[in-house]
Amino acid sequence: MSVNAIHTKDFTSYVLSSDKPVLVDFWASWCGPCRMLSPVVEQIAEEHPEIKVGKVNVDEEPELARQYQIMSIPSLLLFKNGKVAATSMGVRPKAMIERMIQ
Repeated sequence: MSVNAIHTKDFTSYVLSSDKPVLVDFWASWCGPCRMLSPVVEQIAEEHPEIKVGKVNVDEEPELARQYQIMSIPSLLLFKNGKVAATSMGVRPKAMIERMIQ
């Protein structure tokens, strides 16, 4: 499964109304740590078909970043049944993110 770009207009349908857990990566193109984490997020998307994975560019979608109180990037939020079930800030090892989605 691939990583999808998520925008405000499709956030509800892709994330909040999803019947699967959704891992959302809040990031920005100028952020070095975000670029370091990106391949890990892509691996997780490929290796875990039981979840959906998306990315929100905080520069393009500042309202979503404000709504979910993103103060530092990269930030990962795991949504289950439309609610935030787990969070992680900064670059984390793949194993730690996989534990988060269990």
